[in-house]
Amino acid sequence: MRTNESIRLSLSISPELNARLDNLAQSGHTTKSEVLRKAIALFDVAAQAKAENNRLGVLDQNKRLVSEIIGI
Repeated sequence: MRTNESIRLSLSISPELNARLDNLAQSGHTTKSEVLRKAIALFDVAAQAKAENNRLGVLDQNKRLVSEIIGI
């Protein structure tokens, strides 16, 4: 398979999750597909950090930990 080919997926989600996905896409001026692609990329970063015994978090502008992302 060539790397520029797309794979179409079918996904079942709740109406509430679909509404959240719609809101994220609209507020980001993008598509639901792009939101999901970015979510997968973020999940990949979190999984890699966990595999390397690192932690994932959100920092403020002064590089202080605002929140740690756990459970991924």
